Amino acid sequence: MSFLEVSDLHVRLAEFQLAGVSLSLDRSDYLTIIGPTGAGKTIFIEALVGFWEPDQGRVRLDGRDITHELPERRHIGIVYQDYALMPHMTVFRNIAYGLKKHKGPDLEDNVRQMAASLHIDHLLHRKPATLSGGEQQRVALARALIAEPRLLLMDEPFSALDRQTRREARVLLKNAVRERGTTVVHITHDLDDAWAFADKLAVFKGGRMLQFGSLHDVLARPRSQFIADFVGACLIRGTVVSTAKDDTRIDIGGVQLASLDAAAPGDEVDVAIRHEVITLQKERPVSANGFNVVPAVLGHVMPEGPAFLVDMHVNGAGLQALVSHDTLQRLPSREGDPMYALIPRQHVKIVAAQHPSQQPVQEKTRAHTK
Repeated sequence: MSFLEVSDLHVRLAEFQLAGVSLSLDRSDYLTIIGPTGAGKTIFIEALVGFWEPDQGRVRLDGRDITHELPERRHIGIVYQDYALMPHMTVFRNIAYGLKKHKGPDLEDNVRQMAASLHIDHLLHRKPATLSGGEQQRVALARALIAEPRLLLMDEPFSALDRQTRREARVLLKNAVRERGTTVVHITHDLDDAWAFADKLAVFKGGRMLQFGSLHDVLARPRSQFIADFVGACLIRGTVVSTAKDDTRIDIGGVQLASLDAAAPGDEVDVAIRHEVITLQKERPVSANGFNVVPAVLGHVMPEGPAFLVDMHVNGAGLQALVSHDTLQRLPSREGDPMYALIPRQHVKIVAAQHPSQQPVQEKTRAHTK
């Protein structure tokens, strides 16, 4: 039996509806939820903690149905992006507040140990207004973890932090939840949080969960164009022209791609390729064992943090590659110039196969990763 089981969860709030969400987590799993603003991510975790009464569906935690239990009986911790610290209390008292119903003779030792694990033991005498954003975030996390929640929910806890502070906070959080074996559900707009923490990944949009699975599976095999755009992958429609052991050939507008995935000749398939697995070269390589060598035409180039997202055209199909500054300097410099994309066969993922008699349905909405 799964540690957390959510079955067909519906929550109606005025014009918005969270509809039909079902997922399960094992103990100590780390689930990251991504999706655009207004997707229903916060309403989902607030339904888990008991702030919203479901109109339909069930929530079971550690073998017990908690669908209609009061929040204070669920033993679930929640950390919001504004941290919700008590401004009139010291850091010590804010952390101890998490034990308000479980105070004992070891209260002071417990608070100090928790503070030390998050590197804030030197701040216990301070008030929240005197702390940096990163320090406030760690106080909020300490307050949630000290109660040893069965489930920890976090709503964009790093959104107000600068890049360096966010990196440091990720390391501390990862160590803290790993040491305690805490099961976590973490909402974020930053895909780097998923890379850093997640075992499982869910994508929400418009009150529905579009895809849920292991981090690797969702990132490598997005089920729609919307999800592909959101997680940094290309999704291309093609037709299977031949199959052999570990060698499926897919026609993409007159160019063939080889994949290790299986499909049947004649199938219409969606092929997913992550941006970072594509290598670009100005000249055709002499040898490229294990790679698809695809003639392409340079499109526009956009900075993407320290890297660059390069658009290219392959016989009418669009591809995108994430490359370093050094690689960019070795490529053609003008839109329309020819070049070559090298794509490893093992990273050409067949997401969905449609037999010729079936009509594929494909979502065309675009989104940004941040």
